[in-house]
Parts: sequence; structure tokens; C-alpha cells
Amino acid sequence: MSEDAREVLARVEREEAELVLPRFDVTDAWTLGSRMREAAASAGLPVVIGITLGEARVFHAALPGSSADNDGWLDRKARVARRYGRSSYGVGLSFRAVEKDFDTAARLDPQKYAAHGGVFPITIAGVGVVGTVGVSGLPQAEDHAFVVEHLREFLATLD
Repeated sequence: MSEDAREVLARVEREEAELVLPRFDVTDAWTLGSRMREAAASAGLPVVIGITLGEARVFHAALPGSSADNDGWLDRKARVARRYGRSSYGVGLSFRAVEKDFDTAARLDPQKYAAHGGVFPITIAGVGVVGTVGVSGLPQAEDHAFVVEHLREFLATLD
């Protein structure tokens, strides 16, 4: 693993530790999702945005240029974030850090699981993972960065 890749993994691990919320409910999902949709629309990003609580989809938006394929990717990345309790990007990077291919080493159906950037677990302090927030439609590092930016901004409003 290159030094740059190690630095990216370390940054993602710091983000995962940082982005723990004091609370999160369906009203919060609407607030966060709406802010993300507004930002994506303003930037002309061809993404889908999804937020879940448990297995329930509590927010979904598809912007121009996105497709059903993006919904499929979003679902696959969300399964990874729920299963591992960390960002889908972080999971993929962790496998690559030990020179393993997620699709074979995880022994999970690659039609259902994708360790690519873009979905972050919604973690509540003292509770654990209660859902996911994610996007699909950009290169994986950009999907991840978009979610982190908006989750960080949302967290700042809860303090």
C-alpha cells in the first residue's frame, strides 16, 4: 500500500470516529437529505441521495443525470456500511490495505455488496449504527467526500 493510500485510509478512519451524532430521527433525515439535495442540485451533480433508519428508507432523491444503476450502487454500498458499521469507502480501503479484493475476500455476494465510497453509517453516541446516509453517481472518493462534508455540517448544527 502506498503512502498516499495509507494517508487516505487514516483520514477516512478519523472521519468515521468524528462523525458520531448525539441523535438522529426521521425529521433529521429530512433536514440532512434536503440540504444534500439542494447542494447537489446547485452544483449540477448527477447523483441519487439516500438515507435509511434501520431497514426503512426515510429519504431518497434522484437528480437529473442519475439512473436506476445509481440506486443499485447506493443499496449495495449501504449494505456494506450497515454490515461493517463503517463507511463503505473505509471498508474498501481496509481490504486494499492488506492487498485483498473485497469482492472475493469478503465472501459476500458482489451483486448485493459494494465496498466503494459514498455511504456512511449514521452512528449515535452510546447507541451505535442506526442507519446510513449516502450518494451515488460520482467517482467513489467524491461520493464519500460529499457525504462527509454534509454530515459534518449537519453535526455542527446539533451541538
